[in-house]
Amino acid sequence: MTENLRRSPRLREGDLVRLVSPASFPDQAGVDECVATLESWGLRCDTGNHVFDRLGYMAGADSDRLADLNDAFRDPDVRAVVTTRGGAGAYRIADDVDFAAVRSDPKPLVGFSDITSLHLSLFERCGVGGIHGCLSGGKAQASARRLLMTTEPTTLRRDAGFVSGAVQVDGDAHGRLIGGNLQMLANSVGVRMPSMDGAILFLEYHRSGLGTIDRCLTQLMRSGALDGVVGVALGSFECGRGRVDRGWTVADVLEDRLGSLGVPVLGGLYAGHDLVDENGDPDQCTLPLGALATLSAGEGTLTVESIVC
Repeated sequence: MTENLRRSPRLREGDLVRLVSPASFPDQAGVDECVATLESWGLRCDTGNHVFDRLGYMAGADSDRLADLNDAFRDPDVRAVVTTRGGAGAYRIADDVDFAAVRSDPKPLVGFSDITSLHLSLFERCGVGGIHGCLSGGKAQASARRLLMTTEPTTLRRDAGFVSGAVQVDGDAHGRLIGGNLQMLANSVGVRMPSMDGAILFLEYHRSGLGTIDRCLTQLMRSGALDGVVGVALGSFECGRGRVDRGWTVADVLEDRLGSLGVPVLGGLYAGHDLVDENGDPDQCTLPLGALATLSAGEGTLTVESIVC
């Protein structure tokens, strides 16, 4: 965990960004919005050959989704890769990426949810960081632009009004921020889970069911995947808002499981699924995964360094 991150060059006006669909298929409106956003930043944008393919709930065959992803990593003109959406399917191709191409020409990958599988794999195999989040929503777009086009650190502050905001274990921690969607992390144990020794674990979730959250956390803990974790940062668990199961809430489950790790825990961060802006529209803040971070549960802040140079 003390090794240097393999940083990607920051984006500059005129750089080419490619959209790919390594998981589920997007709708045209979502892709159009993403393209318009990137072009408004002065960037050029194109799409993979199979972005709109369909095979069940996935954007076409595994081989085609992987081909689009690897083409983007191999193309020297492409300077960043943005996923059109999460959904399901990225875990099926996450271990077959052309890691040699990624190591020789690192470029940031933007996505979250099912894309967590790719972020974990790229960090574990290449030491390359990624951007957790999307380009839908005002805060999401502004934070993604800052993370992609500047080397400024990003700071998120605790909001006690969020479901996970009720969870706090005081203390400070410093380490690389690794994580993403809770279920995708649990599913990656024994496959692509990087060492968490000295890391700050970031978690968010999007499905209701206290028992499922409990099972995923217990799987991570009992497997040894969380050995050496120095802190925990919690994004959205808004899926559990108002949900009570025999007297327990999501916050109770998180506190019971994560509190036993004996490390600082900071909840209430504006990152992940099911978050909205002041108008009620979907939004979130993006986070740089793999970068060094400082967590202060007492002050309610998580500050993360840049993954670009």
